[in-house]
Amino acid sequence: MKTKMQFQTSTTSPAIGWSYSVMFTILLLLSYAIASAPAAKESEEAKVTELMTKALDGAPGKEVTMIMVEYPPGSKDPVHRHNAAVFVYVLEGSIIMQMKDGEKVTLHPGQTFYEDPKGIHLVGENASKTKPAKFVALLVKDKGAPIFVPTEK
Repeated sequence: MKTKMQFQTSTTSPAIGWSYSVMFTILLLLSYAIASAPAAKESEEAKVTELMTKALDGAPGKEVTMIMVEYPPGSKDPVHRHNAAVFVYVLEGSIIMQMKDGEKVTLHPGQTFYEDPKGIHLVGENASKTKPAKFVALLVKDKGAPIFVPTEK
């Protein structure tokens, strides 16, 4: 007696075909979710907290503003100026600073940095991509002048 041999047209079983369909659908959904998600920021912005502002006795029209700047890991400032004499004291972490026509320096806790009132601050950033950094700055400026002025190089 002869038996007929039957051949399946697909090389995969129905269960395997269904698994591929499910995986393909999941990949499509994930691709859509990733493509439609808002773009992630390169890094978080610095948090600036104004600690106090005090008029300078004996220097009419001048004041001192004290701020604390907290850099999340990888945070960078845009190019800016302050139109103030700025005295920086690093509290924690490491920061990189550079003024136009000046050297780039890396500062650690207890170190200081000075910014000239006419200076352009090219680099202000956290030196670490994994740890936060924090510093205090005193700005001696004209009364009511802004603390931060974005500028071109």
